[in-house]
Amino acid sequence: MPKGFMPRRLVPRRLVPRRLVPRRLVLRLPRSFISIRAIAAAITVVTFAACAAHAATIIDDWNSAKLPAPPALKPVTLVPNETALLVMDFTVQTCTPERRKRCADSVPKVKAFVEAARAKGALIIYSVAVPGSVPGDVLKELAPAAGEQVLPPLGPDKFINSDLEKTLRDKGIKTVVAMGTQAQTSVLHTGGEAALRGFKVVVPVDAMSADDLFPELYTAWHLANAARISNQVTLTRLDMIGF
Repeated sequence: MPKGFMPRRLVPRRLVPRRLVPRRLVLRLPRSFISIRAIAAAITVVTFAACAAHAATIIDDWNSAKLPAPPALKPVTLVPNETALLVMDFTVQTCTPERRKRCADSVPKVKAFVEAARAKGALIIYSVAVPGSVPGDVLKELAPAAGEQVLPPLGPDKFINSDLEKTLRDKGIKTVVAMGTQAQTSVLHTGGEAALRGFKVVVPVDAMSADDLFPELYTAWHLANAARISNQVTLTRLDMIGF
């Protein structure tokens, strides 16, 4: 190898003559092509914006919603020793004329029905709603008889964190009557869960209450229409129930 010769691959880049370094290739697009791309992009943006503007949500259409036809009420005959009444959250915190008038107005009918069911031998189970409330908070008009269970504050679904299902199964219960306040909490969730667990569910619509009409309406509609729930639920009135 001649003196001073260095293979090209070993020559530092700074020593390589400029003519040996490849020039970068620059892609030059016709102006007409760039213009077409810009126009297409603009059309896409405008189209997306137009679609978004017309994609109304239920909130946008709220005032145009139409109420469905009311579900039918049906007569019911209960077998007392296979029936449990769930008397949910009729308490001094939740069911007074000042707090929830619709609940207070339902109490006389509920009282008469509970007493008739008790006399026939049906199982009566109560619950209280507000955290910290106790069995003594149940309205005196609906006070539990000796030995009747009062579930503690459990939230809307009385099956969660309780032995309610075991109690019902152990007693041979096949049908539950869901009554209480509020309709869209205790009645909807406990009644719906009872249906999903295989119980027949009877809901007297005049024994569930809320602060106003819509939650009661929604609860009745949901229980009468929801898949896997509606086939287990019968909507009725207290005066349409017999033993």
